[in-house]
Amino acid sequence: MGDKELIRKGEGENYNYSQDHCFIKLSSHKTNGELSIVEDTLKPGFYLGRHHHKIMTEVFYVLEGEVELIFDDESITAKPGDTITIPPHVWHAASCKNGGKMLTIFKNGRFDVYLEKLSKMSEADFANTELMKSISAEFDIYNQ
Repeated sequence: MGDKELIRKGEGENYNYSQDHCFIKLSSHKTNGELSIVEDTLKPGFYLGRHHHKIMTEVFYVLEGEVELIFDDESITAKPGDTITIPPHVWHAASCKNGGKMLTIFKNGRFDVYLEKLSKMSEADFANTELMKSISAEFDIYNQ
């Protein structure tokens, strides 16, 4: 297929975490770090804490279920077919009580590489607050 790549349903590099199962549908390695797309199956009780990005734009496209995006000034419940775009410097969190699925598009972000790095870390690494802060900052993720 030359430079073209087909990634079928249920395929792609995948990372199965306690709160979600991510499939990489477009790796930032193929776009010079400019774009990545992740299919994210959110497990019931999913919660992503408040954070922001200095460079990256995130686009959430909900496929199944309801995803609540929590901003400093409002909360938005996104349903299947809804799209929410979050530009840099906007603090946000996400919650999905009953589980769901979404595509997340990362412009100017290497979120897929971040997931890959997390998958190779130990419990001790995750417990190391300074290490986690530096890894998050490396991938343009800033927590409170």
